Amino acid sequence: MSEQSEAVHIDIYSDVICPWCYVGKRRLERALALLHGAVQAQVRWRPFQLNPTMPKEGIDRKAYLEAKFGRMSIVEEMEHRLLEAGRIERISFAFHKMAVTPNTFLAHRLIWYAGQQGCQNEIVNQLFKGYFEEGLDIGSAPVLAELADRAGLHAGQFLTSEEGVVEVKAEELGGHKLGIRAVPYFMFNKADGISGAQPVEVFVSAFEKIRIGPSVADRL
Repeated sequence: MSEQSEAVHIDIYSDVICPWCYVGKRRLERALALLHGAVQAQVRWRPFQLNPTMPKEGIDRKAYLEAKFGRMSIVEEMEHRLLEAGRIERISFAFHKMAVTPNTFLAHRLIWYAGQQGCQNEIVNQLFKGYFEEGLDIGSAPVLAELADRAGLHAGQFLTSEEGVVEVKAEELGGHKLGIRAVPYFMFNKADGISGAQPVEVFVSAFEKIRIGPSVADRL
């Protein structure tokens, strides 16, 4: 493997209420760690609302899931798979704490704002952790302000403004124009993409395809 690091731009389309987006984030990070600095990832988080017509105050999570899937037994099977994936990725999913399925537009605006301040990844971490591990309502401006504070970003004033509304809507529309219909979606250097929370090996292979010669996949 070459000692020279390659800069790779990664646009990640995701929604912060998407559990597989959280899993995919951790798998991408593990893939980068396996490359031991051979790839320097420049990550930009892009908005994708799974429920763009969700009421601003959100809705009861159980009612939402029953309406979407019909039977809670289906949801329980999904959660079982996620708990196992979370165990591997060191994510402590706490589905029993999650009372509300929120509208995520304000959270996406916060992520956009964090990108302007150079702390986007930290904010995304706090949003995923706050929702999936603590059961917080990330559609609430006060909750978002608290999570931003944890990441060292003071966003209270921003969250009460209209700043970023046009930009976030434009970014989301851009993703739809690219044909993205499901998340997570990882786009490398604005060209090749990976859809879904794929295994770590898939991410490693994608980086190798971009610039790495000898394969490291055999070490997985």
